[in-house]
Amino acid sequence: MAGNGRGRLAGLVLLALGPVLVTVYAGLGLLAVRGAAAAQIADPAWAGGRISAGGLTSLGVDAWRMTWWTALLVGVVALAYTVIGLLLRRPLHRGRAFLLVLSGFLIFPYALGFVVALVNPAKLLAGLYGASGFVSGLPSWQPAAAFLLLGAGAVQSVGLVVAAAQGRRASAARPPA
Repeated sequence: MAGNGRGRLAGLVLLALGPVLVTVYAGLGLLAVRGAAAAQIADPAWAGGRISAGGLTSLGVDAWRMTWWTALLVGVVALAYTVIGLLLRRPLHRGRAFLLVLSGFLIFPYALGFVVALVNPAKLLAGLYGASGFVSGLPSWQPAAAFLLLGAGAVQSVGLVVAAAQGRRASAARPPA
C-alpha cells in the first residue's frame, strides 16, 4: 500500500472528511430548523411573533444558533486535526510527541460537540418555548444528524493514525539532522 501511493491518498481523504461531515451536519441542521419553523408558523396554536428575514421564528433562530455554534466548535477542531495530520505526515524528528498529545486533548471539544448535538438543542429549546408545532415540524432524521459528528471524529482519528504511520516511516528513512 505504501509503494503505490494509495495509502497516502486514503490518509488525506480521511483527514479531509472530518470538516466535510461537520459541514453536512450544519447544513442538515439548518434544513431541519427551517422546516420546523415553517411548521410552527403554520400551527394554529402559534400566537404570532417576529419572523426573521430567513423565515425563522425566534425559536428557529435560537435553535439554528445552537446548531451553528456546535458545528463551529467541532469544525475548528476538525480543521485542527487536519493540520495536525498533515504535519505528522512529514518526516519530523522533533515535535511529534507534542502533536500527538495535542491531538489527544482535542478529543474533548469534539466529544463535547457530539454530546451537545446528541442532546438535540432544537427539541430542548422547543420544549422550553412550549412550541409543539416546532417539535412536530422537526424531521424524523434530525436527531440522527448528531452521529455525523461522531463519524467525523472516528474518520479523522483513523486518518491521524495513517498520517502518523507515514510520518514515522518517512522519519525512519531519513537520517536525523
